[in-house]
Amino acid sequence: MKINSVIFLLMVLFVAKNAASQETYNDCSTAIEVCPNTTFSANNIGANVTFCPGCEDDFNFCFTTQNTIWFTFTTNGTGGDVTVNFSNLVFSTNPGQDSELQALILEAPTPCNSASYAQVGNCISNGAAPFALNAVGLPANTTYYIVVDGDNTGAGITAAAECSFDLTISGTGVSRPTPGLTLNQSSNSICLNEVVFFEAILNDCPDSTSFNWYINGNLVAVSDTNVYSTSELQNGDILTVENSCYSNCIEIVDATSTPFNVYSFNVDAGPDQTVLPGTTVSIGGITSAPDYNWTPAYLFSNPSLLNTLVEITEPITLTLTATENGCTLSDQITINISNELFIPNMFSPNGDNVNEFWIIKGIEAFPDNTVRIYDRWGQEVFQSTGYSVTKAWDGRLSSGTITEGVFYYVLHLNSGSEEILKGSITVIR
Repeated sequence: MKINSVIFLLMVLFVAKNAASQETYNDCSTAIEVCPNTTFSANNIGANVTFCPGCEDDFNFCFTTQNTIWFTFTTNGTGGDVTVNFSNLVFSTNPGQDSELQALILEAPTPCNSASYAQVGNCISNGAAPFALNAVGLPANTTYYIVVDGDNTGAGITAAAECSFDLTISGTGVSRPTPGLTLNQSSNSICLNEVVFFEAILNDCPDSTSFNWYINGNLVAVSDTNVYSTSELQNGDILTVENSCYSNCIEIVDATSTPFNVYSFNVDAGPDQTVLPGTTVSIGGITSAPDYNWTPAYLFSNPSLLNTLVEITEPITLTLTATENGCTLSDQITINISNELFIPNMFSPNGDNVNEFWIIKGIEAFPDNTVRIYDRWGQEVFQSTGYSVTKAWDGRLSSGTITEGVFYYVLHLNSGSEEILKGSITVIR
């Protein structure tokens, strides 16, 4: 029982090893589609046959099958003559192994069912050197199979031939125009953020599909039309368009632009700000361009000044637009209004966990603020940058002692305005 199990295991491993070495086109159902103007390298090393009535290898036209491999082709829309050339034959040279190939073209109305097979053209049973299969007057749009097999006949032959080879197919029955794709574009030298239009033109491309558009090899769009536009190009970017032609023996065609020269220059309207209503805000724009202006212009006494003051009564977005070398770029700054800034005038750090800190409501909207607190003699007792709930004053003096009385604060919001808020604080114990 043990010995039988070992033998069975060895047989399984042997079959698995041989199966792993077989090419995918060992079976009719996975035949390689061969296309005109293309050379295919193939081999029947490790191939086998499928024997049963009506199965794919159950035929004997001019040879008996030993280790078949399968190819397929479809004639074009007009049909005609077909030639299949075999070249660069390199045979395995194991002892007792044959060194001749066998091959033919089959018509199979029922795919991979030998009962429906009919031989088309000549049949080769002893191909030891380059040879050809020829079929004349094939009808249009018809699928055929090419079967290649190793011979296993002759004195002293104990193993079927195994061979690697190149295969090409040609003739009026499969020839077709070579498809092409060209790319038209509006310009190659553009401004940053400029909209550029592209047109892809297909030639001799039946059964085309969607257009795939790539920037620097990254897919950015898929379109059913041949027109594409973008404003996202950067200096040095390359655009490529791709499509496929023919439903059988698909051919991919593409076209690529030259690198784009994208002109740009610096335009910076400054950081966004949050201010109190009615605040006069300092605006500081930056640009290298000679021509520039702010909008909306009615807010500015002179919209052509980069650095200016603007009184803000409501949230607004200001735009700095600049022009250089025929290119126009812009940048924006948004000024928000804070209506919730509340500065209390008293608090009681007496340890009862109520109103223990001087908390300014809404101060988080002004993260760059600075706070200074002075006693009645003008001595600074507290200072903070970025004052917040976590940095709130607890009534201690700079010496660390808790006191009481009246103190005075100076608050700089530092949000772009020059406004300084001042007032008194009463500390109650």
